[in-house]
Amino acid sequence: MRRWLYLVVGLFVFSTEAGQLPLTASEISLMLRTGYSSNSLIKELAGRRFVDVLDEAKETTLVNAGASPELIAALKSGAYSLSADKTAAVLKQMAALGQSRADEAELARKSEARYQAQIARERSAGQVPQVNATTGAIPDLLKNDLVQYRNGIVHIDDGALANKKLIAVYFSAHWCGPCRKFTPQLVEYYNRVAPQHPEFEIVFYSEDRSAADFETYMRDTNMPWLAIDFPKLKGKQGLTKEAGPGIPSLVLFDSSGNLISSSYADSKYRGPQQVLADIDAIFAGKLPGRLAATPDVLVIDSIFAGKPPARVAAAR
Repeated sequence: MRRWLYLVVGLFVFSTEAGQLPLTASEISLMLRTGYSSNSLIKELAGRRFVDVLDEAKETTLVNAGASPELIAALKSGAYSLSADKTAAVLKQMAALGQSRADEAELARKSEARYQAQIARERSAGQVPQVNATTGAIPDLLKNDLVQYRNGIVHIDDGALANKKLIAVYFSAHWCGPCRKFTPQLVEYYNRVAPQHPEFEIVFYSEDRSAADFETYMRDTNMPWLAIDFPKLKGKQGLTKEAGPGIPSLVLFDSSGNLISSSYADSKYRGPQQVLADIDAIFAGKLPGRLAATPDVLVIDSIFAGKPPARVAAAR
């Protein structure tokens, strides 16, 4: 039910925004922070125009977000501004769109609350399978359900996770500002680390509200990793057990589903950067703090290059 509702809402927003409304200073700032270059934004302005007043405070915000002197000069020049009449009409349209978004967000929030209550009931009744070493490996759990963005969503061969020993599940969404800020950092990390460690993979678990948003997010951030196909997410709630209540969240498993590291620990948000630090520690042949302090945790082969499997026992 939730996915159906999000699809309807997403299609409505997509169709409303298809006309590409002019940009505001805050939207330009957000686009800069999520990876757009100043040159690409100047090209965007040529088609979409600028409907705002660039005062000193907004200029400072844009500069801090990475705006080049050329972009600032272009905004100040008025070359991309609309006439007063068109500005008034666009602002009225944007206000109506903002109210529509607020209504949709409230509808989605209520639907999400009902959905989470349903999941909680199912979990308490044992109806939602949990991922762990006894219920099946993650590659088996995600068999037939993996996709990747390659100039569009394409399905990936079932063997994509067959030789992966460390699998980080990334819980994120296009509508989430902190997610859009962190995702470019994760892309940089993955592109730097993954070629050196073929035993490592990231899988995107989308919290987006529609399949269109899911694809847009992967495209705009150049996600190089795998993703769970959007229509297949409903059957994968077992992966969310360690994800915590907020996003962005990164959860590191071994291939059998044993938890190694999470953005949340004891209900406290550590952030995805901590998980990346734990991954770096593993690649350096060290145990993350969580494992070093936990008795009887299985450390899988290939986490430590050339070392045999071992059980880590903390001092008792």
